[in-house]
Formats: sequence, C-alpha cells, structure tokens
Amino acid sequence: MSRPWEADPSAGLKRRWGKSPIELGNTDKISGCPDVWELDNGDVAVIGRDLTEQYRSRLPESAAIAEDERLVVLPRNVLIAAKPDIPDA
Repeated sequence: MSRPWEADPSAGLKRRWGKSPIELGNTDKISGCPDVWELDNGDVAVIGRDLTEQYRSRLPESAAIAEDERLVVLPRNVLIAAKPDIPDA
C-alpha cells in the first residue's frame, strides 16, 4: 500500500529557514544544532530532539506516528526565527 506522501531521500538542502543555531545560541557546536531547512523539492527538513516515545501515548486521535517517523521538538526561538522565511502558500 502506498502513502499519499513519501519523503524523497535524494532531495538536497536548499536554504536554512531563519537564523543558524549559532546565531540563536542553541548549540555548543558539539551536542547538536536544532535547525529548519527547505529542501530543493519544496519539502522541509527539521533537526531537533527525538521525543517520539515521550509523546506517543499523548497524541490526539487525529495524529499518528508511523514506525519510520519521529516526533521532533525544536526550541521556540528556532521556529520564530524561521517564520519570515516560511512561504504563505
């Protein structure tokens, strides 16, 4: 059975949305760099903490996490900094 959407692993990183993790003070350059990237096919890649198991049992009925998906948490300042770069449509 095919899904309505499938991630394309061949898509490249096109541009960062927002400021770099260094600019936001969210990294020590060793333990990770939460970030949001637009891919060259229009999809979005997110780098954040994997909290799938901590949230799985608390999801609303309208949400589901497939075995090959992860719930990722970002610092609030990452998404706020990305807002000007996120297209309206």
